[in-house]
Amino acid sequence: MKKPLILSYSGCSTCKKALKWLAARGVEADVRAIVDEPPTKAELEQWIGKSGKPVKKWLNTSGLSYRALGKAKIDAASDAEVKKLLSADGKLVKRPVLVMGETVLVGFKEDEWAGAFPR
Repeated sequence: MKKPLILSYSGCSTCKKALKWLAARGVEADVRAIVDEPPTKAELEQWIGKSGKPVKKWLNTSGLSYRALGKAKIDAASDAEVKKLLSADGKLVKRPVLVMGETVLVGFKEDEWAGAFPR
């Protein structure tokens, strides 16, 4: 089985918690620094659909990048514009992002992740 891909930010406490959670279950993952290598537009096209979440649920609304843009600007943006912003700035993406086959999870909710990694 291919290792899951985790898009993570080293300064993110939620990312650290998710990686620790995976390690405790013996799950090895490929970790990609989301700030250095944000998701591409092509990846976002695939992953947003697989996540079952609307594109605006992919936004890290508590981050500096989001605040710098402003809620009004984001609210007025089309889905295509939001994808462009997400692919340009990894700090704008809600994290961590887990990509494993057809499963794509955004953010870390232990019960969701537990469903993706049954013991």
